[in-house]
Amino acid sequence: MKTDARDYTALSREQVRELVGRDSIICLPLGSTEQHGPHLPIETDSVLAGGFTDRLVAAYGEQLDLWRLPTVPFGLSREHAGSPGTISLTVATYCATLHGIVAGLVESSASRNLALVNGHGGNRGVLEALVYELQSTYGVSVAVLHPTALSSVKSGSAWPEVHGGKSETSVMMELAPHLVDVSLLPGALPEGAQPDVRAKILDRGVTWPWKSGDSRLSTDGIIGDAAAATPELGREIVSDAVQRAESVLTQIVAEQHRGS
Repeated sequence: MKTDARDYTALSREQVRELVGRDSIICLPLGSTEQHGPHLPIETDSVLAGGFTDRLVAAYGEQLDLWRLPTVPFGLSREHAGSPGTISLTVATYCATLHGIVAGLVESSASRNLALVNGHGGNRGVLEALVYELQSTYGVSVAVLHPTALSSVKSGSAWPEVHGGKSETSVMMELAPHLVDVSLLPGALPEGAQPDVRAKILDRGVTWPWKSGDSRLSTDGIIGDAAAATPELGREIVSDAVQRAESVLTQIVAEQHRGS
């Protein structure tokens, strides 16, 4: 049985017993199924989460004993409700799903380290609260990695980059270029486009239930400057995020030892 890809679900039960230890780190990619404008597929966030996890495993799998779980393809996508293809879980279902996954891991393996690799911004708020429950309920050392935000590379965009724009499209060009339809990339943004993004989405003092179909916020479902995306920017973002992730992964294990 092949284990070179460090795919957790490709292991036999005997291999899980033999190869997955207390210091092993289980990596769980978290995505979503939602619109990403005309040029990107609805699986974009799942592709990003899974692709970045693959890069982590390639870089640190042997060194830090990483094992990859399948990507969770559904998340919290109510901001895209009503758009063709969008499927969103409720908060309760999402939390119950992750509780069930972690409970199963703890019951059936020795690992007590969990790296959640989140590809969707809409999952973030709930994950920030949920990690406390996962830690206290199951005794795991857990952290959430948000790949694009983890990177220190700036997009250089004149527009707020929230969804399907320059940064996200660039990262897709690096991780899955065959899924980016460059013929459908939008043109330059019109003067005064997306005037309410900072007030409605990015204001840290107020939380609003916004919609990606709101023309005051988005252009064809995109919030950002997708036309300016480049593979080079995507490569820089991913490379920097992978490099910065090493210390996070190391700290997950250190926290487990500190708590044991």
